[in-house]
Amino acid sequence: MLKYDRFTLENGLTVLFHKDTTTPLAVVNTLYDVGARDESEDKTGFAHLFEHLMFGGSINIEDFDSPLQLAGGENNAFTSNDITNYYDVLPANNIETALWLESDRMLSLAFTEKSLEVQRNVVIEEFKQRYLNQPYGDVWLELRPLVYKTHPYKWATIGKELSHIEDATMSDVKAFFKKHYSPANAILCIAGNFELDEVKALVQKWYGEIPAGIKYNRNLIKEAKQTEFREKVIEREVPANAFYYAFKMPDRLHPDFFTIDTLSDALGRDKSSRLYLSLKKELNLVSSISAYITGSIDEGLLVISGKLNDGVSFDTFDNAFWNELDAFKTNAISTSELEKIMNKIRTSKEFEDMGILNRAMNLCSYELLGDISLINKESEIYNNITADDIQRVAKSVLQKSCCSLLKVKAKENVK
Repeated sequence: MLKYDRFTLENGLTVLFHKDTTTPLAVVNTLYDVGARDESEDKTGFAHLFEHLMFGGSINIEDFDSPLQLAGGENNAFTSNDITNYYDVLPANNIETALWLESDRMLSLAFTEKSLEVQRNVVIEEFKQRYLNQPYGDVWLELRPLVYKTHPYKWATIGKELSHIEDATMSDVKAFFKKHYSPANAILCIAGNFELDEVKALVQKWYGEIPAGIKYNRNLIKEAKQTEFREKVIEREVPANAFYYAFKMPDRLHPDFFTIDTLSDALGRDKSSRLYLSLKKELNLVSSISAYITGSIDEGLLVISGKLNDGVSFDTFDNAFWNELDAFKTNAISTSELEKIMNKIRTSKEFEDMGILNRAMNLCSYELLGDISLINKESEIYNNITADDIQRVAKSVLQKSCCSLLKVKAKENVK
């Protein structure tokens, strides 16, 4: 049972506190309720750009990293289609350094032409190196618009195209910050060996006078139900032909979310999974295969991907693939197979919860979902999943009519 306290400042900042007496470290985690799904289609990549801009200094503090490093700390951030998350880990007795830095950039980020140009160039270089000039790097740039036709999940976190970041103006950047980076749109979690009254006093000291801002109420276009199979073939300079089958699945709060997560583990978590044993070990059609879910807040994806062995055609693999899925949907997994899967899920969860940073981030994530108490129900939900439940969601999700397939053909293999 993960214990926590929750309180809200007058300016709307939601604060979570998790006490941990076993560590000399403290975590300051700030989740902003903004991701790539909150961008305009003609101005994408801004959430990710801000992940970089937030380290460019504030009006009062030119360099974010140095004071934190001098206090014995480290920091980083990540952006997804749903959120942007910033975290600091440092000795507990130096926690005010992190609170000072985080609250100051929330209040008064420095908007200078120099900072914008520096971070713009960093993002452009990242776009080129990780997405355009790397084998299989542009897969999600191609797969997302194949799967999503209206919902803003149809572009990747890095952005839809380079020009959107290249053309970003100072007024664009300031407007994005004003809309999304405020106490009303943030969740702060402090974890460490403190007392609740102490945490309340510190948060009030550093965040209490920041203007609330206006809570952004999103009204996203709902994706229409997919009713037919989609396929796209791209040719790239890659070492092997690759495949990406993306099946639509319900949103993060749907009752079947954890069951579908378990289904993905049964299909392709590791070398003991169904697809690995059948398509790699037995039929020797692939060099690798895995299954995973995107975990999106809105309607997400169960993705099955891998690489074909030399000489194996897409058609040969495709026939074997759908035959295996049909067999999986027809025959429920055994009790022993389910037990092995559940043991791995439990072990993974226990290992994850050992880290104080992971606990802080998970608390923020569940608070964002609207019911933080779910964090302590997760294990029970997994434990109650049956083989029949997995077979039921397999029949519902693993349908060809709600699947989109991206094939990546190695150029030398194109006839």
